[in-house]
Amino acid sequence: MVAAQETGSYIDPRRAKVTFHSYYAEWSKLQIWESSTVKANNLAANSVTFGDVAFADLKPSHIEAWVKGMRDKPLAASTIRTRFNNVRSVIRAAVDDRFLARDVCARVSLPRTQPASEKIVIPTPEEVGKFLTAAEPRFSTFIALCAFAGTRLGEAAALRVGDVKFLSKEIRIERQVQRAGGGAVEIRLPKYGSVRTVYVPDELLHMLSEHIRLHLPDADPGRWMFPGQGDNPLHQNSVGYQWRKTREAVGVDCDLHDLRHFYASGLIHENCDVVTVQRALGHKSPTVTLNTYAHLWPNANERTRKAAANLFQSAVKPAADGLRTESQ
Repeated sequence: MVAAQETGSYIDPRRAKVTFHSYYAEWSKLQIWESSTVKANNLAANSVTFGDVAFADLKPSHIEAWVKGMRDKPLAASTIRTRFNNVRSVIRAAVDDRFLARDVCARVSLPRTQPASEKIVIPTPEEVGKFLTAAEPRFSTFIALCAFAGTRLGEAAALRVGDVKFLSKEIRIERQVQRAGGGAVEIRLPKYGSVRTVYVPDELLHMLSEHIRLHLPDADPGRWMFPGQGDNPLHQNSVGYQWRKTREAVGVDCDLHDLRHFYASGLIHENCDVVTVQRALGHKSPTVTLNTYAHLWPNANERTRKAAANLFQSAVKPAADGLRTESQ
């Protein structure tokens, strides 16, 4: 006990008797989470097979057995990883609060997930054109926002008339729509707080202008660009219904989110740098952009060779010149 106290690994025996479930029940009340995050964390916490095990008895093998059980169901590797990360955040909090001496999740192996770059589907320009033609007029503009401004579904749905700055040719992305429990709709900040300005082409501005003229005649700046039921904008369910109809009419199997990949690929094709693409898409960091789209940037093999040749010449030539001078 003295050694544990000296090394900082001592845990009060009363705290060590607390179980994962009882700790989570109290800890989760203190977290500032959105409703979707609450749902995801509750789902992960309720899925563990060691919920009634005291922290003093909790071992890595408990975590490994839980992970293997999820894999045997089978659950997708990405789902397993998400649940594991949510549960590990609880374990780490318990370590910080001195209920556990160490993170028992630290060395647990997880199923390999497919790299993001291998999962993306990029529709062709011809396919995007067919989507725009086949969609109902009101929804065609929604598709155009995703394809030519890179908006996420919830961001496009939460757009207000006043967010479109026609004179400066910009769109402000300041909020998103999220479905909550019981059919409610929540308006919140974009994912990762990615409030941003998107610089858009004249053609998209013209579509938005026509959409306002035809479908929103009062042009109130506070009006939703895509009104839903009551005072709410469109949401995931209503947008999903419209997208499925459009996709079936065209006969191309892809997700609405793939239009965002289409937009990103277009920026990269026009030699936009990583930071420019990151800011346009509202990614959390350039690393996220590179992890997803690095394979789309043209390689620089020849430039690498030329740069190395220049380095070689700058290092070798002075040395050779010096030897010739000495020999003279």
